[in-house]
Amino acid sequence: MPNALPPLHCALKMMSRKKALLLLLLALSTLSLLIHQSAHLNWSPKPSSPGCPSAPSPHPKHTSVAFLKTHKTAGTTVQNILFRFAEQHNVTVALPHHACDHQFCYPRNFSARFVHPHTLPPRIIASHLRFQRQELHRLMPNDTLYVTILREPVAMFESLFTYYNQYCSAFKRVPNGSMEAFLANPLAFYRPQEKFSMYAHNTLLYDLGGDNDHSPTDPAYLPSFIHQMEEVFSLVMIAEYFDESLVLLRRLLSWDLEDVLYVKLNMRGPRSKGNVSSEALAARIRAWNGLDARLYDHFNATFWRKVAQAGRECVAEEVRALRRACDQLLRRCFGGRPQLRPATQIKNKELRPWQPSSKVDIVGYDLPPAVPGSGAPPDERCLKLAMPEVQYSRYMLRKQSLRTRRRAMPHRPLTPRGVPRPARALPLRHPAMPKAA
Repeated sequence: MPNALPPLHCALKMMSRKKALLLLLLALSTLSLLIHQSAHLNWSPKPSSPGCPSAPSPHPKHTSVAFLKTHKTAGTTVQNILFRFAEQHNVTVALPHHACDHQFCYPRNFSARFVHPHTLPPRIIASHLRFQRQELHRLMPNDTLYVTILREPVAMFESLFTYYNQYCSAFKRVPNGSMEAFLANPLAFYRPQEKFSMYAHNTLLYDLGGDNDHSPTDPAYLPSFIHQMEEVFSLVMIAEYFDESLVLLRRLLSWDLEDVLYVKLNMRGPRSKGNVSSEALAARIRAWNGLDARLYDHFNATFWRKVAQAGRECVAEEVRALRRACDQLLRRCFGGRPQLRPATQIKNKELRPWQPSSKVDIVGYDLPPAVPGSGAPPDERCLKLAMPEVQYSRYMLRKQSLRTRRRAMPHRPLTPRGVPRPARALPLRHPAMPKAA
């Protein structure tokens, strides 16, 4: 028996080494997997400064949002964020009826009748409409949070003038399409009763449901209007501070940082941008759009008070985290910083932005295949990230209509052969109304 102890001791020692080696390999494999998942799935580095709220939020995500999409204010990018969130969380989005194209029959006052029945009842609304408080409150749930976005009036008016030059008669009348000539005497070209006249005068106020032709000398009108807006909107984002706005939006909705990642959409190419370098010209724009200018100044000040309340350094740190996460997402989807391309150079028709006229270039993105050289389609999440408004709206309508039809299928009458009647295909019409950012 004593002769058997040394071999047993050696065997136990060898088993212990093998177990240790196995545990080491298991630990290394686990660490490698975690690093891999962090690189590919976790797009949102988390702020870690003491005193700053953590991301993700400990509260449940808020899923009922009414976003008033104003014109030429980066609203298309915000809309894309909301559409992707809705898809990921299976939230119904209100979309326009076919008769309204991809907008809610803008520039008419919004009505719940403009909403496609296959998108009822909604929890998110994000397409262009002219704000009508009672109708939206009738459509949306009681816990809906209202959000909009404004842009500095000088930059916004230059964008409007270029983008809608072939739609707005006030702009079309100007010799040589000169913004300087228009601003020298706007009343020589502007007709308030024309269909698209709101693109030429106080467009922000019009989108928000106000009287864009109200006399700017009335001391009571604008303060009263602003007070009404403050009663409705929990957040007024500012386009010039887009990332800071997204941080406040994320906090308001208790979303994760990865829920607000984005690429810029519906941008004009360099040759389609005007030049407002003259202080005198900028002053004329602000004078002609005086109600918009005062509206913007008020909510810009309000915005920075909200940033101060949230903690400027905390917001700044989260902005840096957001930008790092966006860069990481862009590397994943595009292999680096995406190159903006004219629509004619984009191979995937689902990614070609709509062009308002031959005089304006709206640029977009093309995506590499999921596996280079394989011909495989790009990652669907990346495709939605770069998808223009018109295509995404049509896609969402088809998807939600199919879901509605599937729910109704058991209640449909059957054909004599016992097969459900096929659903009528949704027509895809070319948009007849001008598109907006």
